[in-house]
Amino acid sequence: MTQSTNAAPTFGDRLVAAGRQRGRLCVGIDPHPHLLEAWGLSVDVDGLRTFSMRCVEAFADTAAVVKPQVAFFERCGSRGFAVLEEVLAALREQSCLSLADAKRGDIGSTMAGYAEAWLGEDSPLRADAVTVSPYLGVGALSPVFDIAEKTGAGVFVLAATSNPEAVALQSLSVDGRSVAQRVVDELGQRNAAAMATDDAVGALGVVVGATLDAPPVLDLLHGPVLLPGVGAQGATPADVRQLTSAAPELGFANVSRAILSAGPDVADLRKAVIDTAAEFRD
Repeated sequence: MTQSTNAAPTFGDRLVAAGRQRGRLCVGIDPHPHLLEAWGLSVDVDGLRTFSMRCVEAFADTAAVVKPQVAFFERCGSRGFAVLEEVLAALREQSCLSLADAKRGDIGSTMAGYAEAWLGEDSPLRADAVTVSPYLGVGALSPVFDIAEKTGAGVFVLAATSNPEAVALQSLSVDGRSVAQRVVDELGQRNAAAMATDDAVGALGVVVGATLDAPPVLDLLHGPVLLPGVGAQGATPADVRQLTSAAPELGFANVSRAILSAGPDVADLRKAVIDTAAEFRD
């Protein structure tokens, strides 16, 4: 797939372009208490800020997309959210794509509120994309899909995660298709309907665990795929290539733990990103 020339590039177009330049790698900012301690930082909002801004310095010009894990900021209350606002603003200033890993999911006006919070043009928490959960129904996510289309943002829907608690639900068959496959197929239909040209990349992506034994088929998604589980959790670049063989340029490995363990030195973190990203190039 190539970037559309007759319309404004979608989030998917921009992500693919970043992947060609830097390698198809998403790096997490996950300020877990044990990592703060391992980096010699205090387990409080000051340690959170130092950790996060070191990550920004190391990742903003090396990773295709950076994914702050919202939960670790939220645990510090309003001051933690203030740090997250700084992180997202800093990534934006350096033209690095950001993905807020918020995993929101609700209905009606509540979902619209979440959509405005994470993708609204005037929101201090604005990111380039956000993760959402479809298990109140994919249609319930329409408010976030609508604002993503309006602002040129992206959405990653949890389709097939690899945690054992989820596999049984996601694997249930409905009319001959698994629940996870139905999520992927509906998003593929939405992407196809929204694309201005056949060669554009849709703004709606999915999260699919790279360690899954029976993942959904992604051939007709027409959008990006985020693949957690690479590195510390056991999945390999070969697993990523196999899962996204129909459109390898759309598959982005999510590696966080293995890269963050290289800290706290910024130069070491940068090297870890560059070395890992090299494994996800054509």
